[in-house]
Order: sequence, then structure tokens, then C-alpha cells
Amino acid sequence: MPISDHVTVVREAVAEARERIAAARARGGHGQEVTLIAVTKTHGPEAVEAAYAAGVEDVGENRVQEAERKMAQVTVPVRWHLIGHLQTNKAAQVHRFHLLHSLDRDRLANALQEEMRRRETVLDVLVQVNVSGEASKGGYEPAALPALADRLHELRNLRVRGVMTMAPFDAEEATLRHVFAGAREARAELQRRGHEAPVLSMGMSGDFEIAVEEGATHVRLGTMLFGHRG
Repeated sequence: MPISDHVTVVREAVAEARERIAAARARGGHGQEVTLIAVTKTHGPEAVEAAYAAGVEDVGENRVQEAERKMAQVTVPVRWHLIGHLQTNKAAQVHRFHLLHSLDRDRLANALQEEMRRRETVLDVLVQVNVSGEASKGGYEPAALPALADRLHELRNLRVRGVMTMAPFDAEEATLRHVFAGAREARAELQRRGHEAPVLSMGMSGDFEIAVEEGATHVRLGTMLFGHRG
């Protein structure tokens, strides 16, 4: 479709998403501000431009290579979030991102620390927590967080900003609430261990309202804003 039509469709979808987020905040009672991240994976740079035109300044990508291609083509000043699994050998490419949502293993933490130390910079990261226990999902088990939180203080070039989690696809509401509440508790554990950790990244197009009710500060919406690719 013409880019003007694309912008109109995305603007309408963003407006609907913001309305639903506001209603969920009113129901949930946590009082948090909620950042909408437009997930543009598999869509072209025009999706990023359309999201920005609709007032969304945060864009999520799953893969470094795809994000870098778009970064080279997009001129609007969005904040880029890396939300997908990161291979350790891609640690050198992450410094361009505003926030890494998927710190999911010790080896990656060590590689990122070394790379950021070499660059003399600090990377903002979220600890990915696998609350559901699904083997198909990465992330730390909640029981590992106390020791991990203490160890992360030693990685001076990583700044822990909070927690990210993913709920099972098409799960019932009770399961979603269990997973999201578990992530909220995981963030609280990081805070008890001395990390500021204000961010709770959880909720996608199919479950973001429940996530917001349970305290999400960042929701990652792709299909709702852009439809299915192809």
C-alpha cells in the first residue's frame, strides 16, 4: 500500500493500543507509565517511519543484522530495542541499541561486559526470566536470580534496568497472570539486591492488557500495529 495509507493504518492501531493500555492501567492499579515498543521485525524501514509518525519513539527488533539494515535507512530518531535472542559473537554490535531485553545467560553477560569495557561505555540490559519454565524459551529461572543479581554488580559496564519475560502463546488468563506476576517478583528481587531496575518488559499483541494490569512498564506490539507479514 502507499506509505501514506500505511501511516494512517498504523496511526489508528497505535491509538487503539494506547486506549487499551490506559484502560488496563486503570483496572490494574499499579500506577506505572507504559512505553509502547513497536516491533518491526520482518517489516521494512517504512514500518519504523510509520510508527514514528504515529508517535511511537521506541522500536523493537529481534535480530541485530535486520536492525542494522534498517538503522542505515531510517532517518527518524527512534530508540532501538533488541528484544530477541542474542548470539554471543554478536556482542560487539549491541552498543547501538538503547536497551537489550534478552540477557539470558552468563556467557552472554561476560561477553557483553568485556565488549562494553573495551568501548569504555555502559550498556542498559534487562534480565530475561523464564517464569513459565518452557524449554522453548530462554532466560534465567527465578530461583537463580538472587545469586545472579549479586554477580551482576561485578559487571560494571552492564546496567541492570529490570526484567523481561514472555508468556506461553495462547495461554489461559490464569497462566498469563502467573507468569507476569512472577516477572514482577523477579524485578523486585533485583531491586532488593541493589539494582534500580524500574523496567518490566512483558506483554505482546495477544496478552498486553493483562501484562499492563500486572505491572508492565514496556509492552512489545508487532502484529497489532502492522499485521502479519505477507
